[in-house]
Amino acid sequence: MLCNTPTKFFMATGSSEGYTELNSFDGALLNAGIGNTNLVKMSSIVPPHCQEIAPIQLPYGALVPVAYAAITSDMVGEIISAAVAAAFPKDTTKPGLIMEYSSRGHREDVEKIVRQMALKGMEEMRGEEVAEIKSVAIQHEVQKIGTAFASVVLWY
Repeated sequence: MLCNTPTKFFMATGSSEGYTELNSFDGALLNAGIGNTNLVKMSSIVPPHCQEIAPIQLPYGALVPVAYAAITSDMVGEIISAAVAAAFPKDTTKPGLIMEYSSRGHREDVEKIVRQMALKGMEEMRGEEVAEIKSVAIQHEVQKIGTAFASVVLWY
């Protein structure tokens, strides 16, 4: 059972081609630097006072809380993109909000949408004034079977 509240986070992106959709997804995780861990997909909250860090080498096999967006396609030549954004409230005792989005199309369009999702989720849904929004996005042109992956990784 996971009992500790994470105190750190980082954002990571990756993309890959693969023999199958799952191989492509696995390659994108490896490219993002988190492929040798056990991802625990979480709902989208950054705990209060969580500190952003540079991506780190996580222990092999670790259970890693992560919010992510991913898209896989086998349409040769198609552009696919994934993005995540985290909105942080001015009241630092409150949590941050992560949004995830992936779609066919270019990175900058997908990132614009996910940033707006985070803003709306914090301001309109939670009634909190936003101090900052952080985001990352990646795009991939499919050669055979491709995946684009973007994430917010929580750690201790």
